[in-house]
Amino acid sequence: MIGKLAGILVGVDGNIGLIETESGVAYEVTLTPALATKKLPSNVQIYTYLQVRENAHVLFGFDTPKQKELFKTLIGVSGVGPKTAFSIISFSKVDELTKAVQENDVDYFRQVPGLGKKTAMKLILELSQKLNTEFELKKMYLSEEDKMVIDTLVALGFKTQDAKNILPKLPKNLSVEERVREGIKLASGIRK
Repeated sequence: MIGKLAGILVGVDGNIGLIETESGVAYEVTLTPALATKKLPSNVQIYTYLQVRENAHVLFGFDTPKQKELFKTLIGVSGVGPKTAFSIISFSKVDELTKAVQENDVDYFRQVPGLGKKTAMKLILELSQKLNTEFELKKMYLSEEDKMVIDTLVALGFKTQDAKNILPKLPKNLSVEERVREGIKLASGIRK
């Protein structure tokens, strides 16, 4: 198993990099965006995971050991292969992904290209167990009215997560428009 490579990044084609080691051997490695955009040539030290398939050996490269460990956790989720896991790692920072799991934030995962709602929900469920976080199914499902309130607040310039944090504080007996007004007041710190 190749666990780490140190050498010079001599070429990049898309997200495939060529890393030449001191001994003169060059490895083709699938790189995260941070690694794939480095100026060439660059000295690099990357943590790697080797996927062995029947017809190919694919080497995935990561910036940090934490990214590599998270990748290994992700591929442990049934139905998530190395390409999907690598897309998630490339899209996310480890802390943001952990926070999204803790907050049961399906929308965070749905922003990853190729991930649908069912896979995102499955990821949150299984990762919450692997990362020892609480999982609440009710947090993953919003009523149409709740979605409209969040969408309206986001359209008004609020961050999605801020809008989601405000939602539980809004009385359910109000209309969507009234809940949006109350949400703006809460978010802005304005009190009557």
